[in-house]
Amino acid sequence: MAKYIVAEVSAIPPGERLITTVAGRSIGIFNVEGEFYALRNRCPHQGASLCEGLLIGAVESPEPGVVVEGERRDILRCPWHGWEFRLATGESWFDPTQVRVRRYDVEVAEGAEVPERPLVAETVSVSVEADYLVVEL
Repeated sequence: MAKYIVAEVSAIPPGERLITTVAGRSIGIFNVEGEFYALRNRCPHQGASLCEGLLIGAVESPEPGVVVEGERRDILRCPWHGWEFRLATGESWFDPTQVRVRRYDVEVAEGAEVPERPLVAETVSVSVEADYLVVEL
C-alpha cells in the first residue's frame, strides 16, 4: 500500500482532529493524548461524515446504578444517529463483530527519515495563460 504524507504532527494537537482527502477518500485523523488514529469519514449506517462527530470516553459501570464516562476520549459518535466506534480498531461499540468503519494505520516519521518512496504527495499542475490561472486535475 502507498503511504501519504498528510500533515505535520503539530497540525493536530492532542484532543483535535484533521479531516482530509487522501487518494480520493475522506479520512479523519485524530490525536488522542499523543496517539494518532485514522478512520474513514463515512458512517456505515447511512453515510454521515462520521469524523465530524463527538469524541467521548467509554462508559463503565463499577457497580449497579453507577455510570462513569472514561477520561480518555477514544470513542467517536456519529453526528447523525449516535452510532459509536472505537478509534483504535474501527469497531462499533454496540456490535464489534459485525459493524465497523475502515481504519488506517498512522505513523509519525521524522522529516529527515521520511523516505522518498513509496510515499506519495499529491501535486497539481498550474500554468498561467494570459491573466488566468488554470489548474489541471
